[in-house]
This record gives sequence, structure tokens and C-alpha cells, in this order.
Amino acid sequence: MRALNIAATGMLAQQRNVEVVSNNLANMNTTGFMRRRTEFHDLLYQNLRRVGATSSDTGTVVPSGVQLGLGVKLAAVYRIHEQGNLSATDNTFDLAIQGNGFFRVQMPTGETAYTRDGTFQLNADGQIVTHDGYTVLPGITVPNNAVDVAVNSSGEVLVKLENQVNLQNVGQLQISVFPNEPGLEAVGDNLYIETPASGAPVTGNPASVGFGSILQGFLETSNVNAVEEISNLISAQRAYEMNSKVIQTADEMMGTLSNMR
Repeated sequence: MRALNIAATGMLAQQRNVEVVSNNLANMNTTGFMRRRTEFHDLLYQNLRRVGATSSDTGTVVPSGVQLGLGVKLAAVYRIHEQGNLSATDNTFDLAIQGNGFFRVQMPTGETAYTRDGTFQLNADGQIVTHDGYTVLPGITVPNNAVDVAVNSSGEVLVKLENQVNLQNVGQLQISVFPNEPGLEAVGDNLYIETPASGAPVTGNPASVGFGSILQGFLETSNVNAVEEISNLISAQRAYEMNSKVIQTADEMMGTLSNMR
């Protein structure tokens, strides 16, 4: 009774689907979060009568054959890199990227990570860091006597010092783009790392060709659509119930066979 195994793969697939949807909904308010989407593949087919086989000695060919599917499997959890809404915060060190690109962050291991989360702050040394204290590359220090800080669309960090009229440039933020952004590996804390699938990063100044621009005092919100996710959740629930019904029906059919006298 292949239906038991086939329906079991269907239930497992929908269980994974619900897990992805639940993670999307859980991160609705996570800054810079990119929603995920599940992709499924059908499993191998068993040929009871191979398509294209000759059916007689005169050369007639079987037009369709008999192929029985063996179920479904999870092929990928695809990340949708779509620009989220920009929310005004009026916080000096809240930065959003409008367009392509990721901020570069130095991990404690020395490895470079990438993020769309621009909720930055200053540490005790005046360096711009993430909420975990990781340095935002290339490592920009704001002087202690700065009375105002401005970050323009091209990533230049400009400070106004006491008793000075002109703004002073203390550094240039750079962002990176990838040939295949969904190929980045998520490591938590809104951080991604490079993989062979993502390709090597190309780093440049914001607002240049191929790179997004910087908006100070804004944050990029999650791109999760609550209505769409609830619809996906209901669809997954119904599919799960139908697969469980198949198992129940197959079990009843087997029970009928075992009760035959």
C-alpha cells in the first residue's frame, strides 16, 4: 500500500512548510528580515510500464506508460530578497539601505559578515558598532567632542565639532553586493556570511552604480506580508489534513483486506 508512505511524505513536507511560515510570522518585526518560501520536488517514479517501450513486434510504442509517484520532498527554503518598508526613527545611528547591498560587519572571529539591519550605536571608544558590539567596517570612530553626526546617501560620516563651522569627514561606509544574494548563509542575529553559492562580494560606495543609497534616521522593516503568510498557513494546514485523510483511508482499506474470510 504505497499510499501510506506517499501521504506520510506529504505530511512531513507540510510540517516543514508550517515551520517556515511560523518563522516568517515570528520575525514580522525583525529589522531587515527577509521572508522565506518553501520549494518542493516530487520523488522518484516507479515504472510499471515504461513510456516509449514497444508494445508489439510491429514496432508500436506505448504512448504514456504507467508511472507511479512515490511522494514529495523539501527541495529548498528560498529567501526572498525584496526591499522592506523604510520606517523613520529619527535616531542618528539608524541607517537603512535603499536598494541593493549589505553593511559589512567584523565578527569576533575576524570573519566578515553582512547585514541589512542598520540599528547601529557607538561603543566606549566612539566606534560605530552593531547592537552586539561588532565593528561596522571599515571601522569609523566618531570624536568625543562631536556635537552632531550626519551620514549622507553615499555613506560619508560627517561630524560637527565644537567651535567649528565646517563638517569634518571621519570615514566612508561601504556596502557589498553579491551575484546570488539568496545563496548567503544566515547565521542568526540578522547576519549572513559568504558561501560558494552566493559568489564573492563586490564592495563599493553607496549611491554608486549597482549599489543602494544610505538613509540616516530610517530602518528597513521585515518584508513579511502577514495576510499572505496566514493564507499560506491555512493552505498548509488543509494539505496536511488531506494527507492524513489519505493515511486513514489506506489504513481502512488494509483493514478490509485483513478482515476478509
